[in-house]
Amino acid sequence: MKASEEIRSLADKERAVHSKKFFKTGKGEYGYGDIFLGVRTPQIRSIAKKNISISTTEMKTLIKSKYHEERLLGLIILANKYSKDKDEKVRNQLYKIYVSSFKYVNNWDLVDVTCPHVVGKHLMDKERSILYSWARSEDLWTKRIAIVSTHWFIRKNDLDDTFKIAEILLNDEHDLIHKAVGWMLREAGKRDLEKEEIFLKKHYKNMPRTMLRYSIEKFPEPKRQKYLKGTI
Repeated sequence: MKASEEIRSLADKERAVHSKKFFKTGKGEYGYGDIFLGVRTPQIRSIAKKNISISTTEMKTLIKSKYHEERLLGLIILANKYSKDKDEKVRNQLYKIYVSSFKYVNNWDLVDVTCPHVVGKHLMDKERSILYSWARSEDLWTKRIAIVSTHWFIRKNDLDDTFKIAEILLNDEHDLIHKAVGWMLREAGKRDLEKEEIFLKKHYKNMPRTMLRYSIEKFPEPKRQKYLKGTI
């Protein structure tokens, strides 16, 4: 059974209706027009694991699917292929496929589940100016990819790009960027709390409230309250 056939066999209409609401697909919302099968992410990961050897053509077809879950499946397969293959030429090709597919990486789960494991991992030992270009994009998902890709760097205790890109996105208007930046600042703080606090003390009074709340979520309550009240 093809990967697309297997995932469609698991379609659940009731869950699909819930997913349309959860991923904000109404007019004017960030996921407007997206279509769902109603398949759970663990099921998608299981199918991806079994289909890691599918052709590049089939993988690209999944990534370009009108169905949200098929796009996620294709992107997870791409990330799995990248992780498994140690050939730099193959990895470079997979990275290029991912970057050329940005228009299909068009919701927060598609971004968050995959971009650190492809973009972040690929750029770990390479020049990273492309992330700064993406951070200045007009496209919501491209900007989110720019900041969330740095999660891979954070895991390797390489924090500078996270703080620099966060600074670029400080005045962004979208809630999903506020959440992503706050999340990455929090993750960076787990590795180096002093560096996170240097950043926060410089910017916390002007940061979007959601970004601040996410970034200080794990702080001791007295310190968290000081940041929220502006008394640090």
